[in-house]
Formats: sequence, C-alpha cells, structure tokens
Amino acid sequence: MKTLRNIPIGETAKVVKLHGEGPVRRRIMDMGITRGTEVFVRKVAPLGDPMEVTVRGYELSLRKADTEMIEVE
Repeated sequence: MKTLRNIPIGETAKVVKLHGEGPVRRRIMDMGITRGTEVFVRKVAPLGDPMEVTVRGYELSLRKADTEMIEVE
C-alpha cells in the first residue's frame, strides 16, 4: 500500500482510498481529499511534519499521521 507520506516532493498522486474512521476520516474528506482527487506534494518540513500539498487549487498542510491514512497510486 502506497500512502501520500511516500510521495516525493514535486510529484502528483491520485487518491485511491481513505483509511481511518469517524471524525478523522470526515475531516480529511471535508478538506477536499476524496477518492479520485489528484494531490500535488509542494514541500515537506525539515523534520517531515507537516507536509504541504495542493488539492483542488488550494494549499493545504497535513500532519504525518493524516498523510499515512491516504492511500494513493
């Protein structure tokens, strides 16, 4: 399983599935990350947390724990 956490800077990935349950999964979906959405990795903080991505035309910062719940291809 390849997650958003494994995508290098400057690459684009397509969301396949969201893992997690309840409010955490809902929060990720409310930010615009749903199945089929393309996510571009803009930059990663020096210690790897957070990660800045572009989703649906806007920039979004995600924690490492959240990026590990997003399965991509």
